[in-house]
Amino acid sequence: MPVLARICIHLSAINYLYNMKNYYWMGALFTAMLFCHCNQQQQTVNPKAVTKNIVRKKPAVDINYHYEDGKAWIAAHETDAAFKRIVTSVNRADLRNIAAMDSIIVPSDSVADIAYYLPFPVSVGSIKPIEKIIFFSYATQSFAAYENGEMVYTGATNMGRKKDPTPVGLFFTNWKAETTTSTFNDEWELKWNFNIENKLGVGWHQYQMPGYPASHSCLRLMEEDAKYLYTWADQWRLNKKEEIISQGTPVIVFGSYPFDGAKPWASIVTNAHALDIAEATIDSVVAPHLQKIMAEQERRNKATQTGL
Repeated sequence: MPVLARICIHLSAINYLYNMKNYYWMGALFTAMLFCHCNQQQQTVNPKAVTKNIVRKKPAVDINYHYEDGKAWIAAHETDAAFKRIVTSVNRADLRNIAAMDSIIVPSDSVADIAYYLPFPVSVGSIKPIEKIIFFSYATQSFAAYENGEMVYTGATNMGRKKDPTPVGLFFTNWKAETTTSTFNDEWELKWNFNIENKLGVGWHQYQMPGYPASHSCLRLMEEDAKYLYTWADQWRLNKKEEIISQGTPVIVFGSYPFDGAKPWASIVTNAHALDIAEATIDSVVAPHLQKIMAEQERRNKATQTGL
């Protein structure tokens, strides 16, 4: 073979090996970059919201309301626990106080999920990224707990009286105690107490519910409801220096109560949906606080992952 031809072949072989080597390193570099990018995405992109499959029994027909004598109604429904829970929630009063009322509001049936007798929407699309949140409505004296936009629990409340109103805005659950005493009167025993404002001593707990805002700024609940939220909500996390590592469950208190007017829920006798809280209302209530809620949620999740 001519010398020139052999030189050409050798040069081609060297060029081939050189290119193959470059391709190898370029491929390895690309693979590493792709891996890092994917890993970064896994670290920075929030996990998809968990979709809860909650089965609710809807009313067969439209619910309407009428008045009945409180004592007589209780006597007639002594063993119907489900109906009693609905009626006490609708009247924002416990059984003891309902029995003393000349007239109470009673729904036309009691077969549906309690959510359909109270004002909060069962689903709110805009709060799906929020793992847990609780709302207290001053105007309707009711509350609702949500997980990823789906209501998981609802009930009635009696909030702060005109002289000692419950503060409104965004709070987070702090510490809790199955039984504690009131800061206003050490003879008042508070069951299933969960603090949401440590400096002011504000929280929810079980206590007498007369059917209107009557507390010294706390959020009174039926015992069944207080016990559920006590177990469901998360406490804050503190380090050894008692500094906050992560906040608990977000709580939003909103609205105002017409202290000098009639009880708002009296309006459902003539219009069953008079108190309904629209999704748009929840959107507007959450919007100013959403960034902080999500930041605290991320902080709490990181603390959980690291075992702090």
